[in-house]
Amino acid sequence: MVSLAQFHPIPGSILQNNYSILQNGCICLFVKQFSLLHSIAINLSFMYCVQTRQLSHSFSSHAAVLQQINLQVPTGSIYGFLGPNGAGKTTTLRLLLGLVKKQQGEILIFDKPLEKNRVGILKQTGSLIESPSLYGHLTAMENLALLQKIYRCPRKNMLEVLHLVGLENTGNKKTGQFSLGMKQRLGIALALLHNPELLVLDEPTNGLDPNGMIEIRSLLLKLNQQQGITILLSSHLLAEIEKLVSHVGVINKGAMMFQGTLEALKNKQQENVSIVFETNNISQTMQVIRDNNLVPEMAEGKVIIPAASKNITAKIIQQLINNGIEVYEAGIIKNDLETIFMDLINK
Repeated sequence: MVSLAQFHPIPGSILQNNYSILQNGCICLFVKQFSLLHSIAINLSFMYCVQTRQLSHSFSSHAAVLQQINLQVPTGSIYGFLGPNGAGKTTTLRLLLGLVKKQQGEILIFDKPLEKNRVGILKQTGSLIESPSLYGHLTAMENLALLQKIYRCPRKNMLEVLHLVGLENTGNKKTGQFSLGMKQRLGIALALLHNPELLVLDEPTNGLDPNGMIEIRSLLLKLNQQQGITILLSSHLLAEIEKLVSHVGVINKGAMMFQGTLEALKNKQQENVSIVFETNNISQTMQVIRDNNLVPEMAEGKVIIPAASKNITAKIIQQLINNGIEVYEAGIIKNDLETIFMDLINK
């Protein structure tokens, strides 16, 4: 970054934007250039809404639950934190919210250290960890009213969040009579009551039927796209998450196995493409492939090779036919995201 010490007075010179003047062997940058660089630096510093550095944690004398986690949740994103049960997802989220005391590493939220700014950060953060805490003998509005007094936010917020999650017409119905999907939506309404900039959700679709999953997914997309809320949610269901998130982090046994955009994860499909051949003579098929400097494998009576160009694939098919080998199938196998996910957590 450019420092103010690099700027020197230039007597008798006329400063012109976008130029540098060489004076006494030093390149003097102009105010406009400095302002631009300073602005870029500020924007970069707020690139991540949530960030951890070398975050590690263990319970008593047991093995580490988290091992040097470097989480990076871009501002304005929907970040899917994926992993099997027991991978460390909930522990990470609890640490981010200050529900578990940090042992090692750094936690930055809104570019501020959590331990020094916890109250201010939590005022801008809504959360739902595991299942929502509701009073079953109270209505949705009455549950919200209790929290509204704690937050001291405007009463109009209660109607707004109920409308946002589609529960404005529940009237006098007690929350104990709500379906699981309705309870989850009310839990999200409680998390949104104070207009947070960050929403942290632990397995928000867990236990829901397909219709309930669709409802929650639509709600979260609306919150992100219309309200600009950054959403960090954990899940073990990749098939559901891939329809929702923009960024993905994969954790297993307390270690990060992948982090990046959903697009980057999908690009791994291209890295794992194979070509399969089914013929009437496996041994000769494998020899033809070896003659083309490729390494064939056999699986379920078929021959599989790594991805090859169209020209090479066509050449192999032609050679098989020329050698009197009947070709029943020649096709491309693409690993789905679920397979890639399993490969990551099984490393």
